[in-house]
This record gives sequence, C-alpha cells and structure tokens, in this order.
Amino acid sequence: MQSFEYANPSSVQEAVGLLGARWGQADVLAGGTDLISLMKQDLNAPKRVVNIKNVKELEGIRKTADGGLRIGAIVTMDELARNADVLAGYKSLADAAGGIPSPQIRHMGTVGGDLCQRPRCWYYRHGFGLLAMKDGKSLVPDGENQYHAIFGNGPAYFVSASSLGPALVALGARVKLVSAKGAREVPVARFFVAPRDENTREIALLPNEILSEILIPAGATHSATYEVRQKEALDWPLVAAAVALTMKGAAVASAKVVLGHVAPTPHEAVAAERALTGKTITTASAEAAGKAAAEGAQPLSQNAYKVTLVKTAVKRALLQAAKQKA
Repeated sequence: MQSFEYANPSSVQEAVGLLGARWGQADVLAGGTDLISLMKQDLNAPKRVVNIKNVKELEGIRKTADGGLRIGAIVTMDELARNADVLAGYKSLADAAGGIPSPQIRHMGTVGGDLCQRPRCWYYRHGFGLLAMKDGKSLVPDGENQYHAIFGNGPAYFVSASSLGPALVALGARVKLVSAKGAREVPVARFFVAPRDENTREIALLPNEILSEILIPAGATHSATYEVRQKEALDWPLVAAAVALTMKGAAVASAKVVLGHVAPTPHEAVAAERALTGKTITTASAEAAGKAAAEGAQPLSQNAYKVTLVKTAVKRALLQAAKQKA
C-alpha cells in the first residue's frame, strides 16, 4: 500500500472540500470493506483518504414528510437489516442487507459504500481494467466468464456488485450527491453506468462528490429480494432478483422487477413487469414472470446457468412478496 494523507472531517462541507477534481487525488473512507482491499492491491492509490465515519449528518434512518424513507450514507448494512421502518415498509432492502453472509461486513459495510464499491470482476481486480481489454479485444468472452454478465452484450462484462442496487431501483429510490458547489439528486436507476470505455466509471458519482443519503418514496406495499449463492459462507450472489409490487386487492396494479449480478448495472426486467400487471401472484404467474425476466439474455461460454437462476430468483422473490401483509 502506498503512503497517503489522512483527513478526518466532521461535516459534509468539510469533507467535500478535501476531495479532488480528478480520481486518484482523494478517496472516501466509510466502512473500508472495499477501499482498503483496493489500496492493498494497488488498484487505488489515493494521495488523500477522507474518513467520513464521524460525520453525523450522514447517519440515521428516518421517515420523510411525504411518507418515504431517508437513509444516511454511513448507515451500516446491519442497521438497515434490523431497522423497524425498513422491515415494515421496505422488506426488499432488509432482505438484501441481511442476506450478506459475513457478520463482519454487515457491521462495517455501509449503504453508501455498497452503492459505490468497485466491480468484483477478477479481470479488473488483477489489473486488466474495467473492460478487461487486451490488444483491442475483451478477454472475457473467450476467457473465464462463469460469473460475468448475461445482459448488455459488452463491451463491459462485469456485473454490478451492489447488494442494495436492485431493491433501490425497484423502489424508485434516489441518491443525493454533494460537492462543494451544491447538491444534486440522481435516480438510483441512473446512478449505475455501463462503461463504454476505460475512462468511464461504473457509477455517476464525480470525484469531487460524496453520496450523502438515499431517498425512497412511499409506494410499493409488497417487496422482496431473493439471492442465489453458491455457498452459505461469505460469497457474492450468482443472481439476485428484487421485486416491488403495488396491489389492487389481490391483483398487481404495477410491478418492478430488477435483477442483480447479471449485468454491469441493475437490470430492469420490463417483460416480467408487463407479465405481472393485473395478475394475482400464484406459482404459475410467478413462473411466467421468471421466464419473461430471462428474455433477451445472451450468456457467455460458461454462464448459461444464470438464465435458469434468473427464472428461479424472480419466482421466489414474487412469492415472498405476495405473502406480506399490506
């Protein structure tokens, strides 16, 4: 790990004043579960590390005046999974946070860090860049690709690592990004980016900004996240499905179905959403939605199994959501 300057601000404005105009000048430290690993691997070598763990403005979960929810960026995954308001109205978020197998990561990892973490792609983590290019060609399609994307068709083949991203997209959430010049809000669906070149980041955050909070509107009354992992010990999901349903009686008035770990960004399964509208959630309708969610998949040489997992994850997430009381 290379040497760096360490800053310990006590406010958001102080923190953003310590950031730089270009990536590499400064990095934000929250839980540190990803940043420290990147620094040890020489993938990140910031000149300054800005610790935001003591910024009180970034703490807490509370209801908003419009009936939604505000989640501070340094709320831990464990806090999120246990919060009564989250469990009561945003079960998909509690599912996603509580599903992380490692107690250490749940206690240290933050919601802001989860959204901003870098891809877990082994090509990227071994220094081949976001697109894993060599001699003008991606290494992924003809290489070891069993954990890579089945949607998107390149040039980025990594999968979004965020556990919370699919649920937040399904819930229509926004993130607040703050710089020294002011704040802006970005829908989570547009926060994640599929890079077209090595100079583009996989999130919309700028190097002089901090993700300060997540804002979730009131809306869906039934939601769930279902993840498929290879093992119960610490492991990244192979596929995840987050669903958010607004019901009219026993029928679905509107639905959001968002897949995780199958594309460089959380992938909205529009065909599955259409298949659910006006339907009652039954085993048959959930299976049909799962099949629709897999439409358009373009698996690589070693990851066609993910197509089956998409169908299963969507079906089980829907059946879980349907059991909830309004």
